[in-house]
Amino acid sequence: MSLPSPVQIKEANAHLVAVHRRVAELEQRLEAAENTVREQAESLIRKDEQLRAATQEIAEVKDREIAYLHEKLCKSEETIQKFQNVVKERDVLIGQLRHRCQLLDNICKSRPLLDSMLSHMAEAERLGPVIGATEAISLSLTDGDSNCSPSRIGNHKDFSLSEDDMDDQDVDDIVFGTTV
Repeated sequence: MSLPSPVQIKEANAHLVAVHRRVAELEQRLEAAENTVREQAESLIRKDEQLRAATQEIAEVKDREIAYLHEKLCKSEETIQKFQNVVKERDVLIGQLRHRCQLLDNICKSRPLLDSMLSHMAEAERLGPVIGATEAISLSLTDGDSNCSPSRIGNHKDFSLSEDDMDDQDVDDIVFGTTV
């Protein structure tokens, strides 16, 4: 084997220096790339942790809101039930009041007849007994258990006139008929 020439040694040394530089340059680039990858990985890990925390927070807010809305729904349903019970009670009351109103309407429709009958009774009370026939009438009226005996009619509370009716007596004498 022959020894390399000094030019060849210089070229080989220059080539080795160039390779060494190239290796050093590539190592720097590799280190820079590794640093970039490491920084990106750390950044992704941080972002992942942030997203997990944000997702967890959103889930907790959602769960709290669902619980609040569920509670509000339950309270609303209770309120609706109470209102429905009140409506049922009022419907029953309305039914009772309608019946009473119908009774009052019937009484008001019968009032002219009652007023006429009371005015005739008041006139009969004012006329008094017939002279000379009192004994015959009283005998015939008191023979049975009649409620219309002259002694009972004048003292009977159901057929006596109230003060209001006594005030209207003059009007009754003048106008006979129905009042509304």
